[in-house]
Amino acid sequence: MQTPRPLAGTPARKTGDWTVAAPSLVADVLRGLMGTPKRLSPVYFYDERGSQLFDDICELPEYYVTRTETQILATHAQEIAERIGANALLVELGSGASTKTRLLLDRLPDLAAYVPVDISRTHLMAAAQRISASYPGLEVLPACADFTQAFPLPKPRRTPSRVVVYFPGSTIGNFDPPAAVELMKVMSRIAGATVTPARLGAATTADPATTAGGLVIGFDLVKDPAILERAYDDDAGVTAEFNLNVLRRLNRDLGADFDLEAFHHQARWVPEGSRIEMQLISEVAQTVRIAGEDITFAANEAIVTEHCHKYSTESFAAQAGAAGWTARQTWSDPRDYFNVQYLEHNLKQENKG
Repeated sequence: MQTPRPLAGTPARKTGDWTVAAPSLVADVLRGLMGTPKRLSPVYFYDERGSQLFDDICELPEYYVTRTETQILATHAQEIAERIGANALLVELGSGASTKTRLLLDRLPDLAAYVPVDISRTHLMAAAQRISASYPGLEVLPACADFTQAFPLPKPRRTPSRVVVYFPGSTIGNFDPPAAVELMKVMSRIAGATVTPARLGAATTADPATTAGGLVIGFDLVKDPAILERAYDDDAGVTAEFNLNVLRRLNRDLGADFDLEAFHHQARWVPEGSRIEMQLISEVAQTVRIAGEDITFAANEAIVTEHCHKYSTESFAAQAGAAGWTARQTWSDPRDYFNVQYLEHNLKQENKG
């Protein structure tokens, strides 16, 4: 529950006719609900209502994640900008509204270009237009892509000195460890690209002798489980409504017949996985019809809707190292709740390995 990222091809609709839904949506939902344990991808949280609820969550006293990272960025933005350096190509993955990015852009007047990447074209283009209006001297090159897969970088007007990936929000924690390592390998390939200007040609593989790509990433730290569970199960019930809204969306978009009163929200700390696990618990034995299929639930059976992994400094270093990254500088808050880290990946070093 960090960064909203709508799924491509699944706009909110006012019909419950699952036959006109994106086939990938139908297949993914059924595969998840027929598995053991039952699962739903967190990308389904973020319809219009879910996105508004997430914004409300970010203002809750229990949910420290967003405001703690923002505090770190506001305090150390100049140092982070110096690490990024002049004439860099800054590539933000899952950019959303690019709100936190402005803290860095204010201190990066000499960027070669800024590339916001998001899977939702409508949100991406609106955010890119706002950034362009606020920073008229900055070339903004939006890329509509699934950042978990390789995608071509846009070509800026001038040659950047290096590529730096920006991945805030502790979104990395939504990926289970093997997938997180693979995603960080994708980031290393992005950061290892040599990007030529539009007039000269396409992006190419970097010269390993000269390129050291960068990564600025935010990640949440392990802390008292009571603090973590409260952050994902607030007293006002906003997170519970956010979690249950995924069933409301499936009722609307896939013609399902979930009874929202027959499920309740649960957030629990799983120490062996170092994660918060968000679940929807079936209060009774029941059968739900969705996309032409019957899905049976036992009483107290869970649907896992999200994993939110929390790291120690050592565990994150191990994960980053498995993808070829080395930390160069770390910034934290006074309570050591959250880290923002700058890492480098030198392709020459990787080739020696």
